[in-house]
Amino acid sequence: MAFRDLREYLQTLERRGDLARIKVEVDWHLEMTEIIDRTVKRGGPALLFERVKGYDIPVTANLFGTKERVKLVLGGDPDDIAREIASLLKPEIPETLWEKVKVLPKLAQLASFPPKRVRTGPCKEVIKKGKDVNLFELPIPKCWPKDGGRYITLGLSFTQTSDGKGKNVGTYRLQVFDERTLGFHAQTHKDGYRHFLMWEREGKDMPCAVALGGDPVLVYCATAPLPEDVDELLLAGFLRKQPVEVVPCETVPLEVPADAEIVIEGYVKAGERRLEGPFGDHMGVYSLPDEYPVLHVTCITMRRDPIYPHTIVGKHLHEDYWLGKATERIFLPLIRLILPEVVDINFPLEGVFHNWAIVSIRKRYPGHARKVMHALWGLGQMMFTKVLVVVDDDCDVHNMSEVLWRMFGFIDPGRDIVIVEGPVDDLNFASPLPRYGTKIGIDATRKWKEEGFNRPWPEDIVMDEDIKRRVDEIWEQLGIG
Repeated sequence: MAFRDLREYLQTLERRGDLARIKVEVDWHLEMTEIIDRTVKRGGPALLFERVKGYDIPVTANLFGTKERVKLVLGGDPDDIAREIASLLKPEIPETLWEKVKVLPKLAQLASFPPKRVRTGPCKEVIKKGKDVNLFELPIPKCWPKDGGRYITLGLSFTQTSDGKGKNVGTYRLQVFDERTLGFHAQTHKDGYRHFLMWEREGKDMPCAVALGGDPVLVYCATAPLPEDVDELLLAGFLRKQPVEVVPCETVPLEVPADAEIVIEGYVKAGERRLEGPFGDHMGVYSLPDEYPVLHVTCITMRRDPIYPHTIVGKHLHEDYWLGKATERIFLPLIRLILPEVVDINFPLEGVFHNWAIVSIRKRYPGHARKVMHALWGLGQMMFTKVLVVVDDDCDVHNMSEVLWRMFGFIDPGRDIVIVEGPVDDLNFASPLPRYGTKIGIDATRKWKEEGFNRPWPEDIVMDEDIKRRVDEIWEQLGIG
């Protein structure tokens, strides 16, 4: 199902008994974070803070904090969505002209619901420009004790290339510097930063709009690893099975969701950087202060009775884990399109996505695991994967006991470990240099003679199926429990 806006989603959660209304006054300074952190880690409900200290605007959080909630936002199970995408991508390599003709309508379905421009929307009910703009009128929380300030954490940053041909929606944290300026934390490898550099090279300030609220599926789409300049609103339309309605901004040449709660407009100024951070990040530590571009706010539009959406990150487990697991499932068909030998993939919680990935493959030739490692490191954000483990196709990559048994028992370190240098995530605090370091690949597949293994590979210990069935039949009679 598609939700028209954030409040329709909250109403649905409340009907399901999955929304807690917090009626006692809660301080936006740290106190709110402690409540959210405890709730998320206990698998608790979405939260609506109705009385935020010093504000009349309520704050909602933990919108994506369970697998079931993410399924509700996406309109289905991520594995089912993956199968739908896979069906649209077949035949994978059309060989004849007729096959190419047949596949085009299927592929077109992925972009069959482009954004729909409307004249106005609820986000335009209140408009403040120029000196009337004051970011401190919004209940923006301070999350962790040593954070550099208050942060917008669930804003959707809309940018485009300087020629207007490429668009992007990203979820970049935004530190509040003062009433009308924000730190624009678009990291080096993100499209938002690439867009900014294009504008800056031309000596121009980059238009930017930050939307808060709307259909919550927009948040997922803004986190999805789409190819460069593919509009995230196309993915949102595909998932919603209806277009996202957008309205033109007041002071910048961009369009934003008409049903957003709050929209912040402005320009990221060419040639300007300011120290941003520290920030308690999803790696479980404070990311270090660094120089980032600055967003100068020119206008804020909002509903008459807005709801401010918020999220926190920190030591796992948090909402970003469930959003990331959805991406793991939904984008598996696209990985298989490039690497058909891939069976499954798992980004374990402890790896915080970029630190650890486990991939199972149908091994067909010597060195196949290494080929897959290098291919995956060459795919978009997979380049950040610090530890990449490759196992055979009979290993359940989601069974960590099975994976670790193979990871430790199936390898000879001198033969099966690959260390490479290359780009790493901005938030990789362990690398000796910012944004550049090493990654490790572990070949935990069974080894072949052609790979230098000249002894017989031992067989796994497995009981005969007939014996297992026989014991199943008499188990209750044994009185073991």
